Amino acid sequence: MPTQKASAQWNGDLKNGNGTMEFGNGAYSGSYTFASRFEQASGTNPEELIGAAHAGCFSMALSLELSEAGYDPKSIDTRAEVTFEVNDNGPAISGIKLITKANVPDIGNDDFQEFANGAKKGCPVSKALAGTDISLEAELL
Repeated sequence: MPTQKASAQWNGDLKNGNGTMEFGNGAYSGSYTFASRFEQASGTNPEELIGAAHAGCFSMALSLELSEAGYDPKSIDTRAEVTFEVNDNGPAISGIKLITKANVPDIGNDDFQEFANGAKKGCPVSKALAGTDISLEAELL
């Protein structure tokens, strides 16, 4: 398996500085600042990138689980809501909520929920974020 790469550059102090994050393959490059991370300003932040990685990983893991069980998933749309808070211990990602809607013919909701929960536990990004509370809301279309 290949080693994936990403990079970040930061210029200046925390409050007034700015930086860029990019994927090693050139598919993404985005700017970030203190304000885009802590104050909802334009730009990206590390938490959005973690959310995108988690949503993508989960969707692929769910597709694999369903396919291996003989189902034919038509679409899986997942959004990750990453909660970033500053508390007494400093800044932290306190939780991630995965919200997925899937079009999977011929599957019952109970079975779908079982596969979705298995994918949540088994996706490599979920495993990497094991110290974070991860919740799931899964719906069949």
